[in-house]
Amino acid sequence: MEGIHAVQIMVVLYLVMFLGCAWCQEVGDEVTAVYIVTMKQAPAAHYIGVLSKSKNILEHDGSGSVNRLEKPSNFSRTDRRYASYIARVHDSLLRKVFRGERYLKLYSYHYLINGFAVLVTPQQAEKLSRRRVVANVVLDYSIRTATTYTPQFLGLPQGAWSRGGGYETAGEGIVIGFIDTGIDPTHPSFSDVAASENPYPVPEHFSGICEVTRDFPSGSCNRKLVGARHFAASAITRGIFNASQDYASPFDGDGHGTHTASTAAGNHGIPVVVAGHHFGNASGMAPRSHIAVYKALYKSFGGFAADVVAAIDQAAQDGVDIISLSIAPNRRPPGIATFFNPIDMALLSAVKAGIFVVQAAGNTGPSPKSISSFSPWIFTVGAAAHDRVYSNSINLGNITISGVGLAPGTENGSIYTLVSALHALNDTTAENDMYVGECQDPSSLNQDIVQGNLLMCSYSKRFVLGLSTIKQALQTAKNLSAAGVVFYMDPFVIGFQLNPVSMELPGIIIPSPDSSKILLQYYNSSLERDRLTNKIVKFGAVACISGGLKANYSYSAPKIMYYSARGPDPADSFLDDADILKPNLVAPGNSIWAAWSSGGTDSIEFLGEDFAMMSGTSMAAPHIAGLAALIKKNFPTFTPSAIGSALSTTASLYDKDGGPIMAQRAYANPDLNQSPATPFDMGSGFVNATAALDPGLIFYLSYDDYLSFLCGINGSAAVVLNYTGQSCGVSATNAIDLNLPSITIAKLNQSSIVQRTVTNIANNETYCVGWSAPYGASMKVTPTHFFVANGERQVLTVFVNATMNSSVASYGKIGLFGNQGHIAMIPVSIIGKILYNATSN
Repeated sequence: MEGIHAVQIMVVLYLVMFLGCAWCQEVGDEVTAVYIVTMKQAPAAHYIGVLSKSKNILEHDGSGSVNRLEKPSNFSRTDRRYASYIARVHDSLLRKVFRGERYLKLYSYHYLINGFAVLVTPQQAEKLSRRRVVANVVLDYSIRTATTYTPQFLGLPQGAWSRGGGYETAGEGIVIGFIDTGIDPTHPSFSDVAASENPYPVPEHFSGICEVTRDFPSGSCNRKLVGARHFAASAITRGIFNASQDYASPFDGDGHGTHTASTAAGNHGIPVVVAGHHFGNASGMAPRSHIAVYKALYKSFGGFAADVVAAIDQAAQDGVDIISLSIAPNRRPPGIATFFNPIDMALLSAVKAGIFVVQAAGNTGPSPKSISSFSPWIFTVGAAAHDRVYSNSINLGNITISGVGLAPGTENGSIYTLVSALHALNDTTAENDMYVGECQDPSSLNQDIVQGNLLMCSYSKRFVLGLSTIKQALQTAKNLSAAGVVFYMDPFVIGFQLNPVSMELPGIIIPSPDSSKILLQYYNSSLERDRLTNKIVKFGAVACISGGLKANYSYSAPKIMYYSARGPDPADSFLDDADILKPNLVAPGNSIWAAWSSGGTDSIEFLGEDFAMMSGTSMAAPHIAGLAALIKKNFPTFTPSAIGSALSTTASLYDKDGGPIMAQRAYANPDLNQSPATPFDMGSGFVNATAALDPGLIFYLSYDDYLSFLCGINGSAAVVLNYTGQSCGVSATNAIDLNLPSITIAKLNQSSIVQRTVTNIANNETYCVGWSAPYGASMKVTPTHFFVANGERQVLTVFVNATMNSSVASYGKIGLFGNQGHIAMIPVSIIGKILYNATSN
């Protein structure tokens, strides 16, 4: 990709400042916008090693198209000639179409898609769309961002790591590319110094660079952090990019990108110290993997598709093995299918180039069809809780209330008087401040009243919005010499779950309005007031806090978190269901300790800390990216679909106690609103890292299979040609026939026959087949027994018949049980079932 990097980004900044932001938004009375334009000519990734030699790839016919006899072919991934050529073709087209009109090209994409991003008016975009060499013109859209213990919970030290020689070699030689908010290169999780006795190898297949800026000086990269770039041209044209806050460099001013990178591939054994408390030692899933960072998301505004596509294009050209995206679009892509959007189509080309792509499912659950990752070539990851929890409690005598807070308890269980901030005001004028109870301003409170007592503060919506912070309330308590802090939940904060927050002082956050009401009733009933003046003469409520610094491992886990986005996969903007299972899998995503940027502001409570505890599918996806690196190292020839198959067929369906994995169904009181998880909650199940390294059977899919699937979508031929440069022909396939390690039928009209092909990558083995049919359907699988030699394939035929009319989804499974111990599970999901057609009968 010829895009905008360290020097070029400054050119765009200069143009915006010189011409004025008004030019970026308006030309005369016409509003401008960024459009992503794709060309009909295929990108570079489609030609590498495929076509015959060409003597001169720089010749073209002047129309912006490439002569068929001179299509580029015999060049490597690192060959810059084709990139330069494509950029000149794009420039030539723009000059020819606009002839003296103003426009601003932001990027030329060439590796995964052939196209460019340009700032123009809608009328100019229309002109571009009419050119025969132009395939698509799409309006740019916004994007948003969606550990110390999880390696143990996933069994890595005794399982997956030990199989590959221990953590010292786990993921070695594999490069993971992160499309995120950047990275803090000074963090010890990304240092290569600690590995001096066993130095990191230089990944010879990787050709990326490290941008050098004031925020990201020379030497920021090393043998661990092998590449870093940033992409912000689309944001800059909108006039919303703040170079001092967002950093015009790969440096992470948010924290999110540093967190995800260290979760996947952070160094092993890094001490986690927050607020002076030690919470163990951290490690990424693949601690010896290399990290390449492509910053395209920013704290103040999120990101835009044009910048994300540029980042993906560059990552693929640089030679990453895995792409991790903890991001999601802010809307479903319009058009005939959700799969046809610039990001997903760029990722399809990445898969063709052999790159495994992982994406967060999104944090919009628990509603059905809330998934934000759509395409079958993308491995979509939902979030589950692991069994480590930090909880503390407050004892009110006969009543104990549990809460959250990474805080020490009151010393030796000592009892202290409770004093509400509302009853410790300096003067009556503070009573007019409706937020004084949030303890944000020590000057409004009377130290004589607060000193030596437990200060009670209100946790309101302002904390949720970041307008008030726990950190400031703790500082207030510290300034006033309080013995500790108790936060009670405002009754208007409904359906909001708190991450544990680290505190230096004894403290607790009571996370539910109902429990907070019990505390307030006890407190108010214990006040003694003067009968004449009604003034408080004695604070009678007392309490002690038990600390929350030690983890508890008795939690039932894994459990699907309420915020984790759910299937079914929406096939289009009309929310028709696709015959594709989403999410693919779930992984740890709740209360994850990982590295934090020194400039990270995403969570004000961890500002200035080296580690932070975060929750979301953004935290789950890098777990899978790291585990995929372990698989890729163990099986270097595995295709992206093979990696996905290994992870899926070996996933666990049960929690650590042997019961079914549960899924939370509501924001409010989620643990009281849960039921057994379905494939639309958890995909194939919860990741089993050790089993995924020895899957036995593999479900293979190729780029051509995905192309046939896209061609099978009604009315898609022109769109497929526009995005891929390839004609559909007669090789169309329905989604149900994709060789996925799952079966999903959106509408079972009486009966269906589904086939799956498995390939044995282990020793010769005999399998028996078992199944349970979804409610409202019958099912039969043939053969019921089979022998398959190493490297051989076996076709399975599944006959499914509706036994009732129903529009309610139901679920079953198919199990393949080998006599050498291999087990492959295939989830079966059927949504609509039609036993007979009423109109025809």
